[in-house]
Amino acid sequence: MYSAADLRKGLKIILDNEPYVVIAFDFTKPGKGQALYRTKMRNMINGTIIDRTYRSGETFEPAQLEERTMQFLYKEEHHYCFMDNQTYEQTAISEEAMGDAKNYLIDNLQVDVLLFREKAIGVDLPNFVNLRVVQTDPWAKGDTSGSDSKPATVETGYVLRVPPFIEEGELITIDTRTGEYSTRVKG
Repeated sequence: MYSAADLRKGLKIILDNEPYVVIAFDFTKPGKGQALYRTKMRNMINGTIIDRTYRSGETFEPAQLEERTMQFLYKEEHHYCFMDNQTYEQTAISEEAMGDAKNYLIDNLQVDVLLFREKAIGVDLPNFVNLRVVQTDPWAKGDTSGSDSKPATVETGYVLRVPPFIEEGELITIDTRTGEYSTRVKG
């Protein structure tokens, strides 16, 4: 069990039988009375954000989450299908639960799927993924307009800013934590 004093950013707890992660935290000690712990938490299943205040001494149940390495297979309507690498069982995750992760999913990508009570609730991506640029404006040699980036669309449909020398068909590395261009893949 966690106490209110254990609350911190990133802590995963159970509230109302659902897993929540603390995304913001503030400690206040008024002149009189008990200390107050103000938190902002995100529901790990549906993404809703709630604000709650707790007094010192309150306790919380830790969220029992499991991670399994799975392979992304395909997207079907509003669900993404993954296969467990050990059991070969398939699991579907809703588009809402995927969040921004859907911008970086390509066939056969290995990800860690987060499970709560045997139900998939999200994915942890590798920090960097390589995606192919499918659309971007050509670079005009000698262009001195001063722009240091241009929009590019990658194979997943995600649009990001890239340096002007990146061309269609090139493979680039994207940082999945920020969604930004990292480097051009040599090869």
